Amino acid sequence: MQENKEDWLKMNDFNVDSASDDLHGGHSFGDLTDGEDGGAVACDSSKPQQPHASARAILSFVRRSARLDARLEKAKQRYSGAYLLCIADGDGSLRVKSDLCVDSQWIEANWGNANPLIVEIGSGQGENIVAAAAANPNTNFLALEVYDPGVAHTMLLAGKQDLRNLRIAQVNAPDFLAACKSGVLAEVWTFFPDPWPKMRHHKRRIVQPSLAKSVHNALVAGGVWRIATDIEDYALHVHEVMDSLACFENDGDLRVSLPTEHVGKGNAQDAADLPHADFVESRRFDGRVLTNFERKGLEAGRVIHDFAYVVKK
Repeated sequence: MQENKEDWLKMNDFNVDSASDDLHGGHSFGDLTDGEDGGAVACDSSKPQQPHASARAILSFVRRSARLDARLEKAKQRYSGAYLLCIADGDGSLRVKSDLCVDSQWIEANWGNANPLIVEIGSGQGENIVAAAAANPNTNFLALEVYDPGVAHTMLLAGKQDLRNLRIAQVNAPDFLAACKSGVLAEVWTFFPDPWPKMRHHKRRIVQPSLAKSVHNALVAGGVWRIATDIEDYALHVHEVMDSLACFENDGDLRVSLPTEHVGKGNAQDAADLPHADFVESRRFDGRVLTNFERKGLEAGRVIHDFAYVVKK
């Protein structure tokens, strides 16, 4: 089965060669080049260019307006000063300020120390990152979340515990990662991202080669990008993007059988009959709490796929 997987990777190098330049904030996939080790792809170590706020972008989320209930509105008003980083370029935009530079000085200015920084992309209701911040007081945490209720609920959970090592930013995550200096982050977490189940929407998935380049640049050598999904087709997508990158090492030790062709919302039932191959994934990250979202997925019979990709520089 492993031979089938290697053949599949070679056949599907379209993730590098034919990807569009306008995915996720305008980062170009062209910075990922073919290696000399039988098809592996190396990450260019040069810093990704931060996209201009006016650049056309295919985003991994849809802007939704949601009125906060009284409890969340009160939490937002009470805790924004303590937790919310104002790094968006204003006027309701989720693009970061054009002069944002995320380096060690920026961390010290916003957290008051030089502790390692972990960033969670899409923190949802904040259950996971708040629990992690409470359990690791000597580590700094940053929640990147675009939706108002999630931002407010994260503030509420953090404020109840008077956490001092957590901050929240309501910005487009690829923009933020592109603004990071090399080696400034300890880990990046992307747990249960929007699966965009329709085939025509797969290009909106947050895990993309351009983001992989930005994450690689932002992470310290030996740093980890942790990913989790309960959608089998998204697991295949992660393998497509990440497994051929020579600048990351797949730190898993579990063999998982997955279809080698994509399915969408209309034909997901056909996945079991497609050709399969073995892939390597990780055991469940013990630093991730069991959230209500993950519990619902398990109750629905979905399998959780965990990934840990370690940076090689």
